[in-house]
Order: sequence, then C-alpha cells, then structure tokens
Amino acid sequence: MTPGRKRLLIIGAIVLLAALGWAVAIILKPAIQRTIVITTGADNGIYRGFANRYAPILKRDGITLDIRSSSGSVENYQRLANPDSEYEVGFVQSGTTSPKESDHLETLAAVSYEPIWVFYRGDTTVTRLAQLRGKRIAIGVPGSGLLNVARTLLDYSGVNAANTKLLQLDADNAYQGLEKGQLDAAFFIGRPDAPMQTTLLNSNLKLMSFAQADALVQKFPSLSRIIFPRASTSIINDLPQVDVTLLAATALLVAKDTLHPALAYLLLDAAKTVHGGEDYFTPLGTFPNLNTEEFPLSDESTRYFKSGRPFLQRYLPFWLASFIERRLLILLPFMALLLGLLQALPRMAQARIKGRFVAWYRELKSLEDEIWKNRQPTLEQIAQWRDEIENIDAYAGQIRVPQRYLQDVYALKQAIGVVRERILQAEKNVGE
Repeated sequence: MTPGRKRLLIIGAIVLLAALGWAVAIILKPAIQRTIVITTGADNGIYRGFANRYAPILKRDGITLDIRSSSGSVENYQRLANPDSEYEVGFVQSGTTSPKESDHLETLAAVSYEPIWVFYRGDTTVTRLAQLRGKRIAIGVPGSGLLNVARTLLDYSGVNAANTKLLQLDADNAYQGLEKGQLDAAFFIGRPDAPMQTTLLNSNLKLMSFAQADALVQKFPSLSRIIFPRASTSIINDLPQVDVTLLAATALLVAKDTLHPALAYLLLDAAKTVHGGEDYFTPLGTFPNLNTEEFPLSDESTRYFKSGRPFLQRYLPFWLASFIERRLLILLPFMALLLGLLQALPRMAQARIKGRFVAWYRELKSLEDEIWKNRQPTLEQIAQWRDEIENIDAYAGQIRVPQRYLQDVYALKQAIGVVRERILQAEKNVGE
C-alpha cells in the first residue's frame, strides 16, 4: 500500500472515531432541560396569573415552570435582553419597550389584551385625558409597562409633571388613594375578572370611556380600541350602564432565541389552552396569535400556527418525542458520514487492487519497450529478459484477489504470455 493510501485510511479512521465519540457524548447528555425560568410581574398581577395557569399544563409533560416575580413589563424585558441572565421566557406589554436586534429575543405569541382602565372621582364626567390636567393621578410603578403607557397617553393630551401631580403608586395604593380622596384619578391595567378590577368595577368610582380612542390608537399603534359592554359587571344592577370604550395593550409571550424548540411548542400549547377562549373583548380563538411586530417572530411559532406541533410530539409523549428527535439530529449526520465511508471503502479497496495490476503492467510495458528497441540483442540480454518475465509471471501467480478480479489476473497472464513470445522470437532471430 502506498503512503498516500495509508494516510487516507488513517484520516478516515480518525474521522469515524471522532464522530462516534461525539455521538456518544451527546447521547449521554440529557435529552432536554426540564425547567423553564419565566419572569412575570407582581405576585397578584395578570402576568403571574397567566404563569400560574401555564405551570400545571407544562407539568403534564414533565416540565417545571420556575415563576419569578418582577415589577412588570419593563423589568421583564431587561431580564430577557441580558444574555447572561437565567430568564428564558417572560411577558412583555406591547408599546413599553424599544427592542433591538442585539437583544436576541423572539415573540412566541401575542396572548391577551390588557385593558387600560382610568377610574376617577368627582361629579364631572371625564372622557378625555386632557380633563385631568392639574389633578392628582396615579400612573403605575417603576419597571411596569403601565407607567410608560400612562405617561405617553397623558403627554399626548398635554398632561405632564409640570402641570399635574403624577404619582407612582401600585394598584392597591392607588385604589386606597381614590377611596380616601387623596387621588383624583388612577390608571390600572388588567382583565375585568382580576381581583383589583372586580373591586374597582363594583365600587362607587367612575370609569372613564376614551372618547378619543381612535385618534390615540393612531398615535400609539401598539394599543388597540376595545369595548367593555354594558352590564358586563352586573346584569342585575346594569353596571356599567353604557358601553365603555377602553384602550388595551397586548401581552406578548417573549423568549430568548436560544430557547429549545421543543419547549417553545409546549409553551405555545399552554398559551392556546389558557388564552384560546372567548371573553368580553375577543371571540373564541382570537388569542394566541402572531399579530404583532414588536419582536421578530419565532420560527417555531410560525410553524405552530400553520400546522400545529411537530408530528412526533402530536402522537408520542413529550419525553419520548424529544428523545427521538434529538437522537435523529445526532444519527442523521453520523449515518451520512458512515454511509459515505462505507461507500468509499470498496472504492479504496478496488483502487488498491487495480493499483497492483497497474504496477505489473508497467513492468511488462517497460520490458516490452526494451525488447522493441533492441533489434539485435545479445544472448546475455535475452537471458536477462527471460529472467524478468519469469519473475513477473511468478509474482502474478501469487496475487490473491476476490473472485470478481480473476479476469484481471488472467488478462495479466495473457499479457505476460505475449511478452514471453516476443522474447522467444528475439532468441530465434539471434540463433539464425
């Protein structure tokens, strides 16, 4: 075997061993993580409520949802945008951040409207935020999406810290401030069935209907105009007594782009179960959806809303589907490499055998050329040629090859016979 062929075989063996080692190391590694760390919001807030409903759904597939509280949407975004943080998923309110490509965040789905409620005191009916200029207003807490939205909406209406007392209070303190007369108005956010909203809607406080909702949505496209229907709070007491126009942000389920695809599908399933029903604001199946442009859309989400979960995850337990999918990812390139080697080895063996025949044919051709060049050889030259042809014949008789190459052996013997005849003819010519 030539040095080049030996080197090729050694390289092939090294590649094969490396592939085997890599495959074994991956197979020994756990198939998938079993915990998702999610950042939500206040302990009694809407986002925490969502996460609490996701947790038992994910638990059915053996996934633990590690729920971490926060001050709200802005802090959730900051946690997720930090590449070194342990947070993988969280809720972000539309319109509260300015995402950048370098954040490496993706939207899994828009999951729910978040109605913005403005409750107020006094005899005057308030339908425009400009009417609150000069009042005492609670606008949310630092780190919350509500604080950003409230400031923006008030600013559009000419209401700011220079002409109005804007107080950063949480929902409980804002409600207490209204009840005690320490506040004139307060912004709240949450679904109508949330405890705080239920309390507010059944109180003597007045609920603002946004007369300028369409114009505000044009200026603030991350918000939507929604209607809280008459008697939604109480049909018996006819509360509220008119349809109320509200503005709503959208809750987005956002993840780092490193989240494992299998976990993304599980989260989307949980979101569909939790948010897929109908309510006062949306018909059945409105949420979750991909109607958002805040963050890039996850590839898994696009596939999910088009064709559902992957085939294996639809018909097998999650752990088994994940195991098979992960092993396929390992085995497919390994099998391709192995198949390539298996195809290459016969060709290498064939080239090696053919090379042996080529070497002897070169010897024969060299001897034949020498015979043709010497028209008048001496007896010593003829004797040397005879020795050479017999040596070639002897080596040819010792060649051991698979049966399919026997025809090459006999072709070589036939060529040896032709050259031997020429040597005999040259010997006759010398004798004459």
